Amino acid sequence: MTESTTPGSRPRTVLLRRGEVHSPADPFATAMAVTGDRVAWVGSEAAADSLAAAADEIVDLDGALVTPAFTDAHVHTTAAGLALTGLDLATARSAADALARVRAHAAAQPGDGVLLGQGWDTTNWPEREPPARRELDEAAVGRPLYLSRVDAHSALATTALLDLVPGVDRLRGYHPTGPLTADAHHAVRRAADAGVSAEGRRAAQRAALRRAAALGIGAVHECAGPEISSEDDLAALIALAAREPGPRVFCYWAGLVTSAKDADRIRELGAVGAAGDLFVDGSLGSHTAHLHHPYADAPHTGTAHLTAHEVAAHVTACTEAGLQAGFHAIGDAALTAVTEGVRAAAERLGAARVRALRHRVEHAEMLTEDTVAAFADLGLTASVQPAFDAAWGGGDGMYARRLGPGRARTLNPFAALLGAGVPLAFGSDAPVTPLDPWGTLRAAAFHRTPGHRISVRAAFTAHTRGGWRALGHDDAGVLVPGAPADYAVWDTGELIVQAPDERLARWSTDPGSGTQGLPDLAPGAPLPGCLRTVVGGRTVYDRLNE
Repeated sequence: MTESTTPGSRPRTVLLRRGEVHSPADPFATAMAVTGDRVAWVGSEAAADSLAAAADEIVDLDGALVTPAFTDAHVHTTAAGLALTGLDLATARSAADALARVRAHAAAQPGDGVLLGQGWDTTNWPEREPPARRELDEAAVGRPLYLSRVDAHSALATTALLDLVPGVDRLRGYHPTGPLTADAHHAVRRAADAGVSAEGRRAAQRAALRRAAALGIGAVHECAGPEISSEDDLAALIALAAREPGPRVFCYWAGLVTSAKDADRIRELGAVGAAGDLFVDGSLGSHTAHLHHPYADAPHTGTAHLTAHEVAAHVTACTEAGLQAGFHAIGDAALTAVTEGVRAAAERLGAARVRALRHRVEHAEMLTEDTVAAFADLGLTASVQPAFDAAWGGGDGMYARRLGPGRARTLNPFAALLGAGVPLAFGSDAPVTPLDPWGTLRAAAFHRTPGHRISVRAAFTAHTRGGWRALGHDDAGVLVPGAPADYAVWDTGELIVQAPDERLARWSTDPGSGTQGLPDLAPGAPLPGCLRTVVGGRTVYDRLNE
């Protein structure tokens, strides 16, 4: 591994040359120098000649592309790792297929411990129904089994797992045979998580972070909280990230703050904000997102977890403590509650004071013109997942089934958010959708609703600088002198400019415009392959010389 410094000596200088460097400092740059943990210089090949003699290492890029490392602004690290190392039902094609995979997983995991799986989605299954509890009991051979739906807002559980949660049948969201939601789901998830050993947790976290590094991701925002993980899980992740080379990990804890003492507790946990998955509602797939009007395929409007008054109290307490606040909100009614609550806090404390903290909203899918305008006015960051549209959008997708085609077409309006000046931070919500930064950019640029598409360049900014800006760091996520040396090297084809407006694309490809190209992300085109990922000047993934 390349180290940024040698113990007891000056910082090392690494010179990368004969490539393409994506930098606003020089749109035609082919070389970059890194000293220690910072970018020192970006420029032309001719100028690189004068720096070569003083460099400790020279990297011949051989035409490769250098970009800022990606930031994934919404990740559940342990769960993402368990999906990589354990039972992942994302590709199951039917209830019978899912049951067969459960049987095989149980046979491969001897003993009587809790079995974990995730990712099932009945949207395209022929029966449109998950396995019944008695079928899962048989497939798991009577063992405790927890299977979260792809959106992680409902789950299937065996009788043996339910027996570990006394009184679960009296909790909101309990179902005698089908998926659990709300409080019953959270209680069962806690029982399942308690069955993961410390070593199993470390292995999962390590697998997720290594996968992120291999995809050119230099930072992740861990969205933890009392209803979806545990304080021990958070502490273990922070310790692992500090101990082993890998992506930077910035943790959010979804605890409700009503006092300075609550805010202090959030900081004691090592979290950068009381945000992430602080649930205002649930998800569309599980029929728990909170809507103003009933679902097209269910006679209700979902589940509300927080009111506008509770949102206002949380934002007020966080702002007074100088702590970033945030919420999980998907349905239009939930987003109305968020914007009304934040506006009430702004009226009490002053809008400038609230805007300064860059409070954030995760997912923000079912926005209206009014809530988009409110996001812009209140300085809210939209932490969004374009892969959701790729997975569930379109005229025959899950969104259309849940909401009807008309409402479904309003979801994930990235162009409207950008047009209003709302800061975007892109993420995956892994394991809900996989870690896949270039695929995320493709999903945004080729949104299933053409009017919501944005340029690849804008999407790239949202997935690099956007995550850093969401943290309040405006000097990172870009390759300019003085910026953190977090970058990735890519094997890619011709660099082009892609924009939803053809007139803009024609202008931008004029060499005189100085607009930098990015890889071709058109559907079907091969995505770039990561050759090296560097975080703070330290190589955390490398196959450049293979």
